[in-house]
Amino acid sequence: MEKIPVILDTDIGADIDDTWAAAMMLKCPELDVKLMISDTGNTRYRTELLAKLAERAGRTDIPVGKGIMFTDEPAGRDAQGEWVKEYELSSYPGTVHEDGVQAIVDTIMNSQETVTLIAIGPVPNIAKAIEIEPAIVPRTRFVGMHGSIYRGYQGAEKMEPIAEYNVKADIAACRKVLAAPWKECMITPLDTCACTRLSGDLYRKIFTSADPVMRAVIENYRIWTKTHERYDYTKASSRLFDTVAVHLAYSTEFLNMERMNILVDDEGYTRIDDADGAPMNVAISWKDLDAYHAYLTERLLSPVCEPKANNRT
Repeated sequence: MEKIPVILDTDIGADIDDTWAAAMMLKCPELDVKLMISDTGNTRYRTELLAKLAERAGRTDIPVGKGIMFTDEPAGRDAQGEWVKEYELSSYPGTVHEDGVQAIVDTIMNSQETVTLIAIGPVPNIAKAIEIEPAIVPRTRFVGMHGSIYRGYQGAEKMEPIAEYNVKADIAACRKVLAAPWKECMITPLDTCACTRLSGDLYRKIFTSADPVMRAVIENYRIWTKTHERYDYTKASSRLFDTVAVHLAYSTEFLNMERMNILVDDEGYTRIDDADGAPMNVAISWKDLDAYHAYLTERLLSPVCEPKANNRT
């Protein structure tokens, strides 16, 4: 099986779902992880999380890097800080890129294959990468967890579209990125990704697993719930939005996809606009959500994938 080269661009360390998604990605034999870059806010802290998770997985062949940094982010966006409070990024055995944006550009431009860029947070890094080198766009598949087409956060908001966080956190950047003429563009909006949550026997399998990566995820989840008290980390997961984007990087199984022209408006809404919107494939509904939950559990409990030979350090 030919592996798909991927870059992960993530605001890991804010919502816990990024940590679950990164762990899932490391368990996917379909994916060849070339780079993991932190995005938005305190990107040094976020890079520390990526590096420590890669170490736990035994995948220090994967380069990590710091994206565009600003620290004026809301309280609680560093909710996993306890997990890396004594971690030194300089101790990471693999490559650490101080300029993560340039690392994105270089990885794509130096690849002989189409790279899939998985974005599971706001996208200032990617917008800047396009500005630096527009030629990355036609060489890249973009897969993102962005937007809200018909439905918002299930159970927390009205069942109508909202300005989803990954879009509204940097509207100009997201507008630029979603409008770019990628080789392929695919998103999972809240319509699908907000439905994902593990509970019952499926969650218990993960919670009691001795797998080192899943132990790292549960450690982070326990820390995260200290500032998100409505969740009980011993009983069920929170919503695992970003795992759906990782899944879409290699498969549309379980999902109903629809071709739409999407426009990001000035308030951060993702509108269907046949005249001015950019064409993309949208995971608009589930064919079988229960089957995805079972599949996700199995994938999370599988072994960490070995790197391709040319990725080894």
